[in-house]
Amino acid sequence: MLKAIALGTLAQSALVLSGFLVYWVKFPPKFVGILAGFGAGALIEAVAFDLVAEAQSLDSLQFAVWMLIGAAILLIGDRIVDRRFGDEGGGGAMGIVVGSMVDGIPESAIFGIQVATGYPITASFFAAVFVSNFPQAIAPSADLAKQGWKIGRVVGMWALVLLFCGVASGVGYLVANTFSAVAGDRMAALAGGGLLAMLTNSLMPFAFERGGQLAGVGTVLGFCIPLMF
Repeated sequence: MLKAIALGTLAQSALVLSGFLVYWVKFPPKFVGILAGFGAGALIEAVAFDLVAEAQSLDSLQFAVWMLIGAAILLIGDRIVDRRFGDEGGGGAMGIVVGSMVDGIPESAIFGIQVATGYPITASFFAAVFVSNFPQAIAPSADLAKQGWKIGRVVGMWALVLLFCGVASGVGYLVANTFSAVAGDRMAALAGGGLLAMLTNSLMPFAFERGGQLAGVGTVLGFCIPLMF
């Protein structure tokens, strides 16, 4: 179980590191946009080659239903964020944070399930999760810092996401250990659906707004580089 929690936490630890980084290094808006595009590409790669493969035991209807559930969770979270942070102008950035949770929590649960069931954790999937979290967190963190959020508030926000991810990994391990029929297929489809919805609604528009056409180059690089691991 400790191995599962450690894997889930380590894979998402780039979120907290990025929260610190934006206060130590001032990133130009265009660079932040390119990084966000890079993160979008890495996450597309993770959906296409890892999450979909993990969910291949589901039939087409089940796969679509769990993908839509993931998208619905993202949309509900976004609406809550808009109501809470809309007046502060942080809705867009916070939408990416919500997307990180919708994506990161099922991903972490999958790590726990894979450890319990002995399913191999591919280096490319781990690398895609870890690498994509840097730009995925730097983009909204830089935006929130610019709006006046203090370092403790931003880092604390990401630390809370990291805590949820670590717990999800442990829960995934315990559930898979208790119920032998449990697999990560549904969680993978849920994560994929939430992730694709977040990319369309938040991260990719965020990237293009700040990075312009170079955000597209960042997306291609983000898609290709994890394939090298």
